[in-house]
Amino acid sequence: MCHELQLHRQNTISMTDGLVSEVLKVNLVKHKKRWDGREVQKIIGRTPIEAAAVIVEDYELPLSKEDLLSEFSPMLSDQWCKLKALPGVYRLFKHLRGNGVKMALASNSPRANIETKLSYHPTLKESFAAIVAGDEVKSGKPSPDIYLEAAKKLSIDPSKCIVIEDSLSPLLITTMLLLHVRPGICAAKAAEMEVVAVPSLPNQSHLYTAADEVINSLLDLRPEMWGLPPFEDSKLSVEGHAAVLSEHPAVVYFGWAKLSTRGFYKMVMSIGWNPYFNNTGKTIEPWLLHKFDEDFHGEDLHLVIVGYIRPEANFPSLESLIAKIQEGGIIAEKALELPLYAKYKDEDYFKGITLDRENHL
Repeated sequence: MCHELQLHRQNTISMTDGLVSEVLKVNLVKHKKRWDGREVQKIIGRTPIEAAAVIVEDYELPLSKEDLLSEFSPMLSDQWCKLKALPGVYRLFKHLRGNGVKMALASNSPRANIETKLSYHPTLKESFAAIVAGDEVKSGKPSPDIYLEAAKKLSIDPSKCIVIEDSLSPLLITTMLLLHVRPGICAAKAAEMEVVAVPSLPNQSHLYTAADEVINSLLDLRPEMWGLPPFEDSKLSVEGHAAVLSEHPAVVYFGWAKLSTRGFYKMVMSIGWNPYFNNTGKTIEPWLLHKFDEDFHGEDLHLVIVGYIRPEANFPSLESLIAKIQEGGIIAEKALELPLYAKYKDEDYFKGITLDRENHL
């Protein structure tokens, strides 16, 4: 299936939740209360008035949710200028724009808040062909209204949409036994869209079981798994090596990667056609098994293959492909802890390879 739409919530784009926590910490002091962060999971993804209601109830504040919101909103608005784009956002947007992929922003936030936040990131704002705010639909998330309206504005069938989400709330799903899942995810699934979850809080992946995939950050997103063009910078150039690759078996390996300024990382690397995506030529695609907080474009990357995982294979479904990729990562993580393979994570060894290569150029 070819997905033509990329939908985002603002927390997935910028570090909104941390800013909200900081402002709440200051605001609650006025009421002789101390913000301890225990409600952060309850307010992520909710409308401002819903979030205010949670705080009023949990902290037993002597004021209405409307009054708290009136106190809180001006303080928060003054801080929007401090919002920073999350790692991988600009890379992803540039990639999708360059490949003609339409994008929309669907957020429970009021339109005024969205416009203020995006005013500090004009490049991101220009990327969206449509924006739908929480005050522009009958019901916010977890209702699917906001996503269906976004798809409607782009004249795209919802089934061809992929959503990147991170919002949280307890919700009863009739097919699952009372699970904690994300309202944005539930809204997207109700709209019959596929969902990639990017947890806004650490160690919370178990709360995202309704999503089709959970990733640590947008740097880990593999667009080709969702029918979108793959990142070109995720593949090593094969220029000048076509003859060698033509004779090389299509295989998945594991080994060590070294970034010039960051050190060593475990990695999985495929050499082959990736038949599920109908590639017309062989590619070399490394996957560094690490959560990066920022892009590292332009750095030198050295790779050493130390072990074999499996031959390349085609897969009957995207789900089976994702499962096999994750399985390969687990195999590599464990194998590279063994002395047999761990010894190749060595500065002198990598320097020796580099010098030997230079001497033969």
